[in-house]
Amino acid sequence: MAGRAASGARTCRPVTIPDVWWLVGVVVLVVLVATYLTWLAARVDRLHARAAGASSALDAQLRRRAVLAAGLAEAALRERGDAWAGQAATVRGAARVAVDSAPPDREAAENDLTRLLRELPLAPDEPDVTALDAASRRVALARQVHTDLVRDALAVRTRRIVRLLRLARRHPRPSYFDIDDPGPVAPATPLPTP
Repeated sequence: MAGRAASGARTCRPVTIPDVWWLVGVVVLVVLVATYLTWLAARVDRLHARAAGASSALDAQLRRRAVLAAGLAEAALRERGDAWAGQAATVRGAARVAVDSAPPDREAAENDLTRLLRELPLAPDEPDVTALDAASRRVALARQVHTDLVRDALAVRTRRIVRLLRLARRHPRPSYFDIDDPGPVAPATPLPTP
């Protein structure tokens, strides 16, 4: 019986290291691909979050500039009297429109406000003008940061793997905010006040 058991039993050959390398290779490859896709999805999320944050910061700076422009118009009206009544009302109206306008019309409203502020004859040493000039510089900086982050978010959205796996589907497509650079508000040489 012992002879029969020995002849009928199958012999298992021992598992050797070279037989398992392909399995280890497949597991490592799956882990690497999963790690890359996780990193890429996090990058897409992070870039879109940063673009949304930059959009909020730009909006805050634009609102601050509009409030300062309206305040400057009020101060100029108090100091200079009726000669500035028309210009002050125009600047106040443009500031109100810039704050209240919806996103599609916001660019045009901000450009109108910028144009009106450039046309005002202001002395550069007035405190309100200095504050408005600083706010305009912050608007220019916020717009540049916003533009850079939107460009990066749009670039990652165009990658083939991101489109194929629809990694950006949860995020709205960011858009540029194209306005004229506000630049300095006051002219280089002060104009005489009436």
